[in-house]
Amino acid sequence: MYAIVEIAGQQFKVSKDQKVYVHRLASEEGTKVSFDKVLLLDENGTVTLGAPAVEGASVEAKVLQHLKGDKVIVFKKKRRKGYKKKNGHRQSFTQILIEGILASGSTKKAAAPKKEAAPKAEKLVETVEEKAPKAKTSKKGDDLAIVEGIGPKAAEALVAAGIDTFAKLAAASAEEVKAILDASTSKVQHLDPTTWAQQAQLAADGKMDELKKLQDELNGGKAV
Repeated sequence: MYAIVEIAGQQFKVSKDQKVYVHRLASEEGTKVSFDKVLLLDENGTVTLGAPAVEGASVEAKVLQHLKGDKVIVFKKKRRKGYKKKNGHRQSFTQILIEGILASGSTKKAAAPKKEAAPKAEKLVETVEEKAPKAKTSKKGDDLAIVEGIGPKAAEALVAAGIDTFAKLAAASAEEVKAILDASTSKVQHLDPTTWAQQAQLAADGKMDELKKLQDELNGGKAV
């Protein structure tokens, strides 16, 4: 028996006793967590597809540990402008153990309390996810740092809010992204996301030459 479940903006194929690394969760180590956004369920060959989620199904897990991934170096340079910027980033992960998969109609365990966030930011994130085109989510997501003006901390705040692809960022307005940055505990409230959606749309469409041309005209992600 296995299930396709969405956890922290990513989709995973999981089965009982499997260990999975996901984006950092708010729950403490040793606590139980429950994920009810089950997109597909396979019970001994009987496949159930969700629309979008399987009603009544959930995946129960236990938080094993919080850790960070390998360091990634992000280097940006603008030719003929004397602009160079080098940042290091280590993505935060949580290792969980899948303890069971509950099918529709089973008794669900009480879910662990979720991390509190600003109500306004949560509402805006839901709006962004609804407007974003429904496409197959990759396991790793997109590198949002390609967008000029987004550093490691800003990218981490966006991913934590569910915006982990260029398509989702392109669908978000500057006001919605600004609300997410303002609600973050990292020092990213000073950033100006005015051009982020435009850059993300070019990246999502694979128009990297046009994106590079646009970024040459920007200054730290802001229109000159």
